[in-house]
Amino acid sequence: MVDMHSHILAGVDDGPQTLDEAVRMLRKAVDEGITDIIATSHAYNPHYHVGKAAVEKKLLELQEVIDAHDIPITLHSGQELRVQDKTAEVLEQQEALTLANSRYALIELPSSSVPSFAIPLIQQLLNQNIMPIIAHPERNKAIAEKPARLERLISHGALAQVTSGSVAGHFGKGAQRAAFSLIRSNLIHFYGSDVHNLSSRPFLFNEGLDTLDKQKLTDYVDLFLENNARILEKKDAIILEPMLLEEKKWWKVFA
Repeated sequence: MVDMHSHILAGVDDGPQTLDEAVRMLRKAVDEGITDIIATSHAYNPHYHVGKAAVEKKLLELQEVIDAHDIPITLHSGQELRVQDKTAEVLEQQEALTLANSRYALIELPSSSVPSFAIPLIQQLLNQNIMPIIAHPERNKAIAEKPARLERLISHGALAQVTSGSVAGHFGKGAQRAAFSLIRSNLIHFYGSDVHNLSSRPFLFNEGLDTLDKQKLTDYVDLFLENNARILEKKDAIILEPMLLEEKKWWKVFA
């Protein structure tokens, strides 16, 4: 299995602070059946900016430890790019990283809003043959209040990723219900742990998948894992026709 969203590099953002901690996280990933991890450190975020060179350096550093400890996992480069007016430019100039050198780029919206330039940015990226994946929309306040905002982004060509912890209930019932509703509306295409550590922000990769099974969403499990693999294979994602649920169901969830 491929984890396409992780904070696994040591000492660069709010992920692990030491190599030893990163190694413990990798061993846990192996226990969960994860074979590949895309390292997506924060970039252009108000609190953290881990540049391309720093990602590549830290990735090599961690790979050496993996090889020394014979840990059966493969690392890939990436970044979680906070959207800004220059996002398309830095990607076009190869100053920022896509996921595993593919055409997919992981982009992060502000936690409480959808910027007015989001749709023009999506169009710019698509014109550059870059496919934007919106990270954890179920945890975005504006989308939680009005999921049609995500549908609008998807209709303009973006894709989206749900977080395992949201599905498993780690971020509370509101985020969990929002995740289920977005999934059932065919507005989610990828699945990632967004792991930061083994205590407050753990993988919960299998726990989330098991929760989806219990919710009779097994077909989506297969879809998400297939699409995650397609990032590494540099193939087009499988996209289902969106079926947005009635808005009135959403405000009841967050009331």
